[in-house]
Parts: sequence; structure tokens; C-alpha cells
Amino acid sequence: MKEQLQRLLQNRVDGSVADHNESSCTKIEKKKEQCSTRSAEIIKTSGTGRLKSKQEDGYYTIFHYEVHMQYLIKQKSLIYMEEEIEHRRAVFYQDQLIEDEELDYPVEEENPFPVMEEDVEYRGGYQYDRLKAAQYAEKWWNSYNPAYKKFEVDCTNFISQCLRAGGAPMRGYPGRGKGWWMQNSNWSYSWAVANSLRWYLSSSSSGLRAKKMSEPQELDIGDVICYDFQGDGRYDHNTIVTGKDANGMPLVNAHTYNSRMRYWAYEDSSAYTPNIQYSFFKIMDDM
Repeated sequence: MKEQLQRLLQNRVDGSVADHNESSCTKIEKKKEQCSTRSAEIIKTSGTGRLKSKQEDGYYTIFHYEVHMQYLIKQKSLIYMEEEIEHRRAVFYQDQLIEDEELDYPVEEENPFPVMEEDVEYRGGYQYDRLKAAQYAEKWWNSYNPAYKKFEVDCTNFISQCLRAGGAPMRGYPGRGKGWWMQNSNWSYSWAVANSLRWYLSSSSSGLRAKKMSEPQELDIGDVICYDFQGDGRYDHNTIVTGKDANGMPLVNAHTYNSRMRYWAYEDSSAYTPNIQYSFFKIMDDM
């Protein structure tokens, strides 16, 4: 059974490079199509798998496993490596593979929006260190800093850590609906909940502040993109800009489905829908 999964992964790897016309994997085809619209191509791919669990159920065997995909992308004179961790499920019937799929993006728990109150203030100034924020995002994109709590849906917690590494000041403790902070075993909603961080960035007037931009190319290293996959007004995911492609468009790092230097639009994501909405935030200095 493991040999069948290895062959399947190798077929995906082979089908992703530019000199193969098509792949049996819809996700790979979406990624190749996205590259084509950017005048880019995948010139080399590698993939490694890691078994997470095995379950026997009569004639059926179910594997949960992770795949670390690496795509070497060439765009004009720029060559860079995109990486992504996929969480997958494979089902075998009498030792024959009958199903293999990427698991759906996990749904975040419902939490109230942060309430910005007049008595929550930050006095002082700071200059956001974009390089340090990006360096943190590169160091921890596929691992977890033991100094912080790890969440099952970890995307916003990771982005908050990156912002903190860039010098963004915390404020609002101990009110979970106030400000943006993590302390000991407690945290504000805006620290760990995607929609709450988006709400906070759009409304904060002191401490960590951001300006909403109209276009992704207006963002710089260390800025934040928020994603509403369903287009229903509730944001589900956040990423941080860690690079730019040859067209000046953002490349991003993220947690939950861990990825680095991924093209910002997420059109190849299992969570993508045609109704997706984005919010682009430039982090501001507070001097």
C-alpha cells in the first residue's frame, strides 16, 4: 500500500513540471494554470511523504499522511522555491487504492469580534521591523516556536508571532475582546482568530496599526493579507508577505496548511472558491 502511495506522489511530481502537458491531479493543474497567467513555470518539483496514522476497518485501510511539496519556479529572470505541506487521506479496499484526497481546510472556532474601547490605549512609539518579521516567518513556517501556544488552526497565531517579532506592541491585557496580546496561557481573540485580527487591523488607532490597501502589489515585506474564502464577510485565514515575484506581486508564508513563498491568491488551495474576498493591510509605524 505504501508503494502505491509513493507511485501516486511520484506521478504528481512528474505531472507538475512544465514539460508535462497535463496531470491527473486537479490541484497541480490549477497551480500550473496560475503560473501560466503570471508568465511563470514550474521547472522542478520534489515531494516527500510522512505517515501520520493508519486505521483498519474490515476490508478497508485508511491512511492519514502529510506531503511536503517543493516547487522550483522560474518567472522571467527570477527563480524561487515555493513549499507547502499537504494533509491527505488515502483509502484502500483489499490493498487497492480507491481514494486519495487533500483534507479540507479546518474550520476555525466561532469567537466574538474584538471590541475596541476608548480606555484601551498604547502610549509610546515603535518602528515596525519588516525584515525581522519576515525572518521569523521563514524560520518557523513549518515548525512551532515552543515559546508560544500552538493552535489546531494556527494561521493567525503564527501571523501574530511574526508581527510581534517585527516589534509590534501588545496592548489590551487582560480583556480578551480588547487590543492584541498574548500573555502566559491567555490571549486576545485578535491574536489567534482570523476574523478578529482582520477586524483589529482595520480599526486600531494606536499600537499595532495598519492601513488597508486596494491592491496586493501595494504591500511590502512584513505586510498581511486576510482571506474570506466563502465571501460571506467572515475571514478564515491570514498570511504574511515574505517576498515578491517578478511582477511585484506578494509571495506569502502561512501556518495551518504550512506554506512558504506561496503566490498570494491561493487559487490552488482546497479552500478557494470563486467568491473569495481579500483584505490587504500595510503595517504602519507608530512614531
